[in-house]
Amino acid sequence: MVRALLTVAVASLMSFARADEIKVIAGSAIQPVTNVVVPAFEQQTGHRVMFDWGAVGEMARRASAGEKADVVVVSLPQMEALERDGRVMKDSRIVIGKTGVGVFVRKGAPHPDISTVEAFKKTMLDARSIGFNDPAAGAPVSIYLLELFKRLGIAEAMAPKTVAFKQRSERFGAVARGDVQIGFNQVSEIVAVPEVELVGPLPPPIQNHTVLSAAVLATSQHEAAARELLRYLATNDAQAAFRSRGFDAP
Repeated sequence: MVRALLTVAVASLMSFARADEIKVIAGSAIQPVTNVVVPAFEQQTGHRVMFDWGAVGEMARRASAGEKADVVVVSLPQMEALERDGRVMKDSRIVIGKTGVGVFVRKGAPHPDISTVEAFKKTMLDARSIGFNDPAAGAPVSIYLLELFKRLGIAEAMAPKTVAFKQRSERFGAVARGDVQIGFNQVSEIVAVPEVELVGPLPPPIQNHTVLSAAVLATSQHEAAARELLRYLATNDAQAAFRSRGFDAP
């Protein structure tokens, strides 16, 4: 019995001795879910996962420039471009899920009407101020909204009352304080912030989903551990966590 326990203990120590630190550069839409699921992966494997968060456009540019990291999480079209350029290992890609554009307000504030395209348009024109992440950083929600406002014919009216959040702390902080009336972000991020309330997703005719994908970078120095992480994120339990926090199946 003692020998068996010692064997298990030695095997466990050997496994953890081979543990790696996995660097992930990722779009911040998955941050709330990974805060929940990744600790279990670390406990099971002994690996440590270090995230560097940002807009998917920024992460795609960094991966394209050859940054040394192990895993990248970006939109599916960006991932396909990285595959064509040989920046990621083609056979390693997984699709995490898709998340749409959501509208949010300060906790306890009245919810504006966004039930139809016309109601959304009126709410935008009546709003004191709106805010979203800096489109110059490659934030997909912001880039989409700028085009949407043009399609709706309200771009000129929205420009003077639109705030582009340049600091991560302001993505929700400005709305939570009441400095900005209405905010936009990925639904998966909004539902994780207790200081704000999700009004709802954009109306279906003008909704835009971002499909997020992960893969092992060609520059990875811990390929085996990186692949282990991706296999874990594709498990039923991890996928259920994504589905319960604002992600849908692609």
